[in-house]
Amino acid sequence: MGCCLFASVLAGAPRLGFLLFWLMRPTQVMAAFNDSFFIALLGFILAPWTALTYAFVYPGGINWFDWVFLAIAVMADIATYTGGGVANKRRYE
Repeated sequence: MGCCLFASVLAGAPRLGFLLFWLMRPTQVMAAFNDSFFIALLGFILAPWTALTYAFVYPGGINWFDWVFLAIAVMADIATYTGGGVANKRRYE
């Protein structure tokens, strides 16, 4: 039970962070996503680590070092989705 609660909180952490960032700096988030609420919402739902990182690094323009942060965020999103499958596979072996 405790493990599931911890996993739920951890999975919600990037979404909570993105939501708080969006509430504190709505113009920066909307500028990063070209004033498209739908694209920002899709990022919030499907790829929260990537959306949060992109909104954070976008205002100064994306240079070569920002791509490193974005790549790490994409890997974190992929790990979030694939980690549960690996854990379930091990449980039933």
